[in-house]
Amino acid sequence: MGRGKSVPPRPRAGRGGFRATREAASDGGVPAERSALSAGAMARKKLHRPIAAMAKKIREYRALKNRPRDSQRFALDYETMRRPLTQKRLPVRAWEDVRSENRLFALLCRLPHFGVGRTVTRKSWLWAHDEPCYWVITKVKADYTAEVTAAPARLREGLRGRRSPDPLPAAASPLAALNGFLFSLQNMDHGRAWGYLTFRGKTEDEVREIDKVMYHDWRMVPKHEEEAFKKFTPVPEETIRYLPYPPLLRAMILAQWQKEGKPITEEPVIDLEKVMASPHRGAKKKATGTPV
Repeated sequence: MGRGKSVPPRPRAGRGGFRATREAASDGGVPAERSALSAGAMARKKLHRPIAAMAKKIREYRALKNRPRDSQRFALDYETMRRPLTQKRLPVRAWEDVRSENRLFALLCRLPHFGVGRTVTRKSWLWAHDEPCYWVITKVKADYTAEVTAAPARLREGLRGRRSPDPLPAAASPLAALNGFLFSLQNMDHGRAWGYLTFRGKTEDEVREIDKVMYHDWRMVPKHEEEAFKKFTPVPEETIRYLPYPPLLRAMILAQWQKEGKPITEEPVIDLEKVMASPHRGAKKKATGTPV
């Protein structure tokens, strides 16, 4: 052969053969990075593992099933004022309400059909608002699996019936004994309820779930007082139409009027009705998008 480029000898397979092949590829053959990326892509190929996927679903289901229920999360020891699940103590300011007020289901469990159709309100609403705020119960779902805890004495007495000045002997009042026995078997202090909300005189059209049923803040509106409690004459709302301009913008407007020679007889204000009905607001919305 004539004078030309000498072809490097092909490395032999064997000891050091793969290393020599890699060095030759990095010198003038296939780039080493490219070969490494292709090898990594092949190694990262995701395999379908049905047993692992099933085990993951089983773990998620067990975690969902073993999560603490609301009756466990919001259970309360009335003697120590602590949550048995977390051992957290209630704030001292809440002790008075816990001893004197009731949870929602502590009121509903005493009524037939769990108080469906009755009106309930909250103590905080009565203190904060002059307008009527209440719920009208439409559906109740009690938690029959709640564990029995030590209830306050006022609740036990309420379930056994009102005390009369001349109480009957235990043998002559089987209903009171039955109520006390049923209370010792089940804890009806937890569950979910739905209804129509009226807040500050405005009633919502849709039924929704009642929140904060575990708060010791609920009161039952007696039936003979429901009509008077719901009676409300709405006061017309005052609508603001004019607003003053910010100081810098006001000074600029007055300087412009003085430059144009206009008499300054009134204070410049913003007309909210004109701003809301301005055609520029609709034009900006129409301008967005791709023209066809």
